[in-house]
Amino acid sequence: MNRMTFVVAVAGLCLAGLSAEAEQAPSLDALARMPIREVTVFKDGHAFVLHQGRMPTDAAGNVLMDYLPTPVLGTFWPYSADERGKLSAVVAGKRRVPVERTALNLKELLAANIGARVIITETTSRTYSATIVGIPTRQSAELEKADPPNSGPKLPQKGELILLKTDDGVKAVNIGRIQDVVFKDGHKSTFRSEEFRNLLTLRLDWEGSPGPDADVGMMYLQKGIRWIPHYKIVIDGKGKARVKLQATLINELADLEDVTMHLVVGVPSFRFAETIDPISLQQQAAQLSGYFRGSSQTAFALSNAIMTQMRSSSRESARRAPGGPGLGPQLAGAARSEDLFIFDVEHVTLRKNQRMVLPVVEFTIPYRDVFTLDIPYTPPGEVWGDIRRRHWERNRNSGQTEVARLFHAPKVIHKIRLSNKSKCPITTAPALILSEGRVLAQAMTQYTSVGSQLDLAVTTAVDISVEKDEKETERTPNALHWSGHDYARIDLSGYIKLTNHTDRPVELEITRYVLGTIGEVGQDGKGEKVNVLEDPGFVPAGTAGRTSWWGWYKWPDWWHRVNGIGRITWKQKLDPAK
Repeated sequence: MNRMTFVVAVAGLCLAGLSAEAEQAPSLDALARMPIREVTVFKDGHAFVLHQGRMPTDAAGNVLMDYLPTPVLGTFWPYSADERGKLSAVVAGKRRVPVERTALNLKELLAANIGARVIITETTSRTYSATIVGIPTRQSAELEKADPPNSGPKLPQKGELILLKTDDGVKAVNIGRIQDVVFKDGHKSTFRSEEFRNLLTLRLDWEGSPGPDADVGMMYLQKGIRWIPHYKIVIDGKGKARVKLQATLINELADLEDVTMHLVVGVPSFRFAETIDPISLQQQAAQLSGYFRGSSQTAFALSNAIMTQMRSSSRESARRAPGGPGLGPQLAGAARSEDLFIFDVEHVTLRKNQRMVLPVVEFTIPYRDVFTLDIPYTPPGEVWGDIRRRHWERNRNSGQTEVARLFHAPKVIHKIRLSNKSKCPITTAPALILSEGRVLAQAMTQYTSVGSQLDLAVTTAVDISVEKDEKETERTPNALHWSGHDYARIDLSGYIKLTNHTDRPVELEITRYVLGTIGEVGQDGKGEKVNVLEDPGFVPAGTAGRTSWWGWYKWPDWWHRVNGIGRITWKQKLDPAK
C-alpha cells in the first residue's frame, strides 16, 4: 500500500509538471497568421511575396508566427510599420506548442479523460469500476536535464501504463491490456499534446507598455508560384490581328486571399537563386512539381533573355489591394520596371496546389502575310560517298533522314509578320492562330519588344511550287597555289523557280545557302559571305548547330582556308499564275 501511495505521488507531480509547462508554450490561437498582400510572379517560378497586417502580440509584446518561408539567400526582409513598436530582431527556431486534437485510439481517449469515472474491461474479461488518475509521463524539463548540454529541446515522453483508482487502491495497468472502456458521466473526445513547430518571432521594442497588436510585415523571394503565358491571335485577313494574352498560374507556395499579383515579363538575375536563407531552418527547399525545375522543357522554352535585377519601392509594394474579396481577378494596368515589363492583376484568390487561368491583356496590331523559302546547303559530292559509307549504320535512324530531307524539294512556308505597335512587349509563349473561327496553327512567339516585328509560321504553302536546278559550268585545274598545294576551281550556276498557283499575289523572301564563294546573283538578289567563325546565321533554318552531318567527315585543313559559306537573299512579289 505504501508503494502504491508513492506511485500516486509521482504521477501527481508528472501531471502537474505537464500543466505548468504547457502554460509556458505559446498556444496555436496566439500564433499570428500574417496575410499575403502582394505577389510579384516571374516566369521561372520565383515569386516576391509581401506579407503585412496587424498581428496580436504575446505577453512580452512580440509577434509569434508558425509560418516559416524558404527564401532565397539575402531576400528575407521583415519590418514593423507600427509607430510605437520598433523591430529589434527576428528569431526562427523550434518551440513546443500545445495542440488539441480528436482522440483516435484508446490511449488518446484515456489521456483526454483524466479524472473520469469508467468501467474497465481487460483482455482477460475482468471488469471493474475505476477513476482515471493519469498516465505517467517524463516531462521535457526532466529529459533535457538528463541529456548532455546543448542537446536541444525535448517533447514529453508518455509511458504505456495508466493509473486507475479502484476500491482496492491505485492500480497500474498496461494500456494494451484494456479492451473496453465505459464512461459513466460522459467523456471528452479531444486531447491536448505538445509538438514541435518552427516559429518565427518578431521581437519588438515598445515605447512604453506593449500594445495588444502590432502592424508588421515581411517580404522575401521564394520559388513556388509560376505563371505560364499563352496567346490567342485572331487574324481578319485584312491586315489586323487581335492578340489576347492569358496566364496560367501554378501555386505551390501558400494560400492567396484577395491579393494583388504582378506578372513579370522577363527573367531577372538572382545571384543566389539556388541558396536558401538560413532563416528557413531547412537544408533544402520543399519539393515542387516539374513546373518549377530549371531543366524542365517549359521552364527552358518559355524563359526570356532579359537579365536584370528587379527594383521596387517599399512604399508602393506595401500598399493594400483595393476592393474586397469575391470580386474575381481584375487587370489593373501594366508598367515597365527597368528591362522588366509588369502586368498588374488585382483581387486574386488561389489556394495552395490550385491552378488558375485568367486573362491579362488584349490589343490589336497590324500584320501581313509573307512566304519564305530557305534552301540549306548540302554535303559536297566529293564527301557524300564517304559520309554514307562510314556513318550509315550509326546514323541511319537520324542523320541520314536529315541528309535525305536536304535533297528533297524545298517547301515555301506561309508566315504572318506581326508589327508590335501595342504598349507592351510580346513574351515567349505558345500562340494559337485563328482566322474566321477556324484554327490555322499553333506556334511559339519569341520576345518582341514594342516597335519590333515577329514572324509566326502558319503552314506549308503547297500552292507555291519550287524547282531548283544547279550544274557545273567550268572547271579550272591549278587555279590556286597555296602552301605547297594546287587547287582546282569549280564554277556552278543554277536557278530557283517558283510558281504562284494561288489567286492572290504573294510576298516572297528567299534565302539560299551555298558552300563556296558567291559570284553573280540575278533578280536583284543580294549575295554575301558568312562569318562561319562567329555568325550562326549561316546555319540553315530548321537545323541545330552546323547540321549533324558536318561532323561525320574529317574535313581537311585546306577546305576551310580556300572555301567559305555564302548566303543569297531575294525579296520578290509574285502575282497569281506567275
